[in-house]
Amino acid sequence: MDKLTKVCICKSINRAAIKKAIAAGARTVIEVKKITGAGNGSCHGRRCTPKIQEILDSELAKLND
Repeated sequence: MDKLTKVCICKSINRAAIKKAIAAGARTVIEVKKITGAGNGSCHGRRCTPKIQEILDSELAKLND
């Protein structure tokens, strides 16, 4: 389902790409955006930034368990 769920609609970045960036070492929203290209679309991250933060918080919590 992660491959089908778009996080950044403007650039068509899916949830799986965000999780992959976090697994590769991204620890901030800015790092995730640099790796994936999310937030570089027409809305400049207004729609996807909160979603990225939510995924980041969730994935980092899993890593810390």
